[in-house]
Amino acid sequence: MKRLNGWDALMLYSETPNIHMHTLKVAVIDASNHPGDYTFELFQRTLGRRLHLLEPLRYQLVDMPFKLHRPMWLENARIDLDYHVRRARVAAPGGRRELDTLIGEITASPLDRTRPLWEFHFVEGMADNRFAVIGKVHHALADGVASANLMARAIDTRSTSRSERDNDGGSVPPSTGVLLRAAARDHLDQIRELPALITSTVNGITRVRRRSRERDHNATMAKNFRPPPTFLNHLVPPGRTFASATLSLADVKATSKHFGVTINDLVLATAAGALRELLLRYDGRAAEPIIASVPASLDTSPDRIVGNQLGAMLVSLPVHLDDPVERVTLSHAAAGIAKENFHLLGPAIMSRWSAYLPPPVAPRAFAWLARHEAQNMLMNVPISNVPGPRERGTIAGAPMTEIYSVGPVMNGSAMNMTVWSYVDQFNISVIADDHTFADTHEVTDAMTRSFAEIRSAAGLSGALTAVGTAMAHVTPDAQRHPR
Repeated sequence: MKRLNGWDALMLYSETPNIHMHTLKVAVIDASNHPGDYTFELFQRTLGRRLHLLEPLRYQLVDMPFKLHRPMWLENARIDLDYHVRRARVAAPGGRRELDTLIGEITASPLDRTRPLWEFHFVEGMADNRFAVIGKVHHALADGVASANLMARAIDTRSTSRSERDNDGGSVPPSTGVLLRAAARDHLDQIRELPALITSTVNGITRVRRRSRERDHNATMAKNFRPPPTFLNHLVPPGRTFASATLSLADVKATSKHFGVTINDLVLATAAGALRELLLRYDGRAAEPIIASVPASLDTSPDRIVGNQLGAMLVSLPVHLDDPVERVTLSHAAAGIAKENFHLLGPAIMSRWSAYLPPPVAPRAFAWLARHEAQNMLMNVPISNVPGPRERGTIAGAPMTEIYSVGPVMNGSAMNMTVWSYVDQFNISVIADDHTFADTHEVTDAMTRSFAEIRSAAGLSGALTAVGTAMAHVTPDAQRHPR
């Protein structure tokens, strides 16, 4: 047994009927040169014989009696592969649009908490003898870094080959007495740690306020805790849609190098341009900067495969600027300020405080917010950038040609955007509710256009490099009339 940390539990508490807290990992598999038939049974059998390498997939949630503490994970639980690994089929002709539609349908339902918190959907019917695997994994199990490391354990590369064996799960849940004694010990530890946490928090807030006074006030940046209302910020219904797009990683690296900024800065600037286009279309204005929530990992160890070791930076997005180069410059500056504040406050402060959320009260509070809060008071939109594998992997003997990843839609924000790089690809994934966009590919299309505008404004080629290893780009079918 192991206790969920504060962030893990927060991911459980914040899940409501309309806010589903699972993340998605999508792999496209090319079976053109696979010897023999590439089948659901082959994939299911391969995954089953690698479960001993994927420990979090064998965790079962155990609630504490009377909700006296955070839940625990029962390790090495028995896995019913016929439940967790499922077949799915895309509509013809089986391209990016059809796969994206299916992903939206699959992600629209929550995971069953009475079972280990994951599902894999093996997708058939794709063009050119390709298949896809859509993985739903609860955020309480793993953050982006842990998920990437977990995926690395599941696949083969030229330099690694994974061992296989039969799954031997079947742990027995502990008694009520054992759970209560463990809860009491953990509560005593928390009580002892509280004075130091309060001191660290006060010191961190003091450092941030002092540094803020030292900086020149910049009216072109958003103020923390004051995200402006936008068409994205409303009560979120339970339905979901998904869209994806692929850029050339070489193009992205060259553009980043040209400006002397990080790839993460470039992602934020590209998102700012895309969101400006969408704000003008839906709200008729983009007059002030908005706020992006950008996760920051506290533990990037390649061996970590479970749990959430996260902080969050609030970054001003210059959607009010028409000039693409100015957007890059200001995104870089805003990210620098957010990063400095993050470290001045203390990267682990929010994570440490989350451990003190009361289990009987927190889920009810989040449920109330999900029903009533139309405007998230911290941010307008979450945006993530995760470096993915640089070496192409295979599963069950067939290469994975594409990988996409995205986190959940959050309360009061109708969209989540994640960028995941893979070998030569820079893959953009967007999950949104099913009311905000007529076609969520409006977002990925706007991202592609924004990136091309940045390159053109910098004197680089605006004609983006075609990525032949990925599915063809999708343009939106229709656009809803501006409000």
